[in-house]
Amino acid sequence: MRTLLHRTLQMTALAVAATFALTPAVEADDWVSKWSNGHKIENKDKGHKLKFGGRIQADYTFADVDDELGGGEDGFEFRRARFYFSGTVYDNVQFKAQYDFAGGDAEFKDVYIAIKQDWGKIKFGHYKEYFSFEEITSSNHIPFLERSTPTQAFAPVRNSGLSVEGKRGDTFTWGFGWWYEADSFGESISEDATNITGRIGWRPIFEDGRVLHIGVGASLKDHAGSVRYRARPEAHLADRFVNTGTFAADDSTLLNFELAGTAGPLWYAAEYFSADVSSSAFGDPTFDGFYVAAGYFLTGESRPFKTSSSSWDRLKPNENFGPGKGAWEIAARWSSIDLNDAGISGGEQDGLTLGVNWYLNPATRLMINYVNADVDAVGDASYLLARWSFTF
Repeated sequence: MRTLLHRTLQMTALAVAATFALTPAVEADDWVSKWSNGHKIENKDKGHKLKFGGRIQADYTFADVDDELGGGEDGFEFRRARFYFSGTVYDNVQFKAQYDFAGGDAEFKDVYIAIKQDWGKIKFGHYKEYFSFEEITSSNHIPFLERSTPTQAFAPVRNSGLSVEGKRGDTFTWGFGWWYEADSFGESISEDATNITGRIGWRPIFEDGRVLHIGVGASLKDHAGSVRYRARPEAHLADRFVNTGTFAADDSTLLNFELAGTAGPLWYAAEYFSADVSSSAFGDPTFDGFYVAAGYFLTGESRPFKTSSSSWDRLKPNENFGPGKGAWEIAARWSSIDLNDAGISGGEQDGLTLGVNWYLNPATRLMINYVNADVDAVGDASYLLARWSFTF
C-alpha cells in the first residue's frame, strides 16, 4: 500500500511537471495560486488552469439486524480516500485523473480527457455514464451517507468509453455516449459487454432559491451472456439483502425518470427506475424501484444546483462554524425495490433513511443517518451511521 501510494504521488508530480513543460513560457507573476475548496493554479487569461485535491470520508456503523437476514456487525471504514489532479490547457483541452485508495488499491474513478467546443465537449476515458440524478451527484454533495437502494441496483456508474455532452444556458442539459463495461482499473471486461446511455435534464424554473428540474435517462445494455442485479440497504457495511444472482440474459433496457427542486430552504428529489431484461430462459423479467426524498435547512440556506451536470452542488453555509454555527439540515428518504419477476426471485425491500447534517464550512461536514430496511417476508435491519467528511 505504501509503495503504491508513493508511486502514485510520483506519477502525480511527473504529471504536474509535464503539464507545466507543455505550457507556454510565462513570467511567474502571470500565474495565480488560490484555495477554492481545492488548490487551484491558473494563468491570468485562464487559458491554463490546474487543480488538485481530494476527499476523506470516515464512517462509523452500528447495526441491529434480524437473525433471518444473517446478522450484522458494527464497524468503521474509510468510505472514500481520493486524490485527483485536473485542469484545462490551451483553453480547450480538459483532463482529470482521480484515484481512490479506500479499498487498499489505487482504483480508477474519473480518469479522462475532454475537448471543449462551443456547444459542449467530447469526452474519452473512465467516468460516470449519464444516468440518474442521485448517481450523477458527487458523494461530496449527496444529502445522505449512501445513495438509495434502487440507484445502487440499476445505475450504470463508471465505465470506459466516449461521449458528447452539453448545455443550453441554465435550462437544458444533455449527454450521450457509448461505454464498455469496465473493472475498477478502467479495463473492459468483455468486447460484448457494452452500453449506450443518455440523459436529458430540463429546468423550467431556475432562479435564486427556487429550482424545478425534470430529467429522463435511458441505457441499452448488451450483457455478454449474463447479468445480475443486487443492492445493499442504505448502509455500506450492510449485506446485500436483495440479489437476483447471476442469470442468463442477452440485453436489457434501463429507464430512469427524475424530479428535483428547491423552494428556499426546502429541497426535494424523486426517481423511478426500471430494467426490462431480455432473458428467454427466465421469462424476460422486469425489475423496478423508486425513492422519494426531502430536506430542510434549519439555518436558512438553499441547496445549490449544478447546471453543467444537472445535480446537487456544494453547500456554502451562511456562516462558517467558528464565527457562526455553520449550516444545519434535516432530511428523510423512502426507497423501494422489487427484484421479483417471471422466473427470478431476487427479493423486495423497502427502506427509510433519516438524516441530520452539520456543515461546518464548505469543505467539512458531519453526517448522521438512521437507516431501516424491511426485506419482504424475511426480516428487518436497522443501522445508525456517522460520517466525518472533508474535501480539499
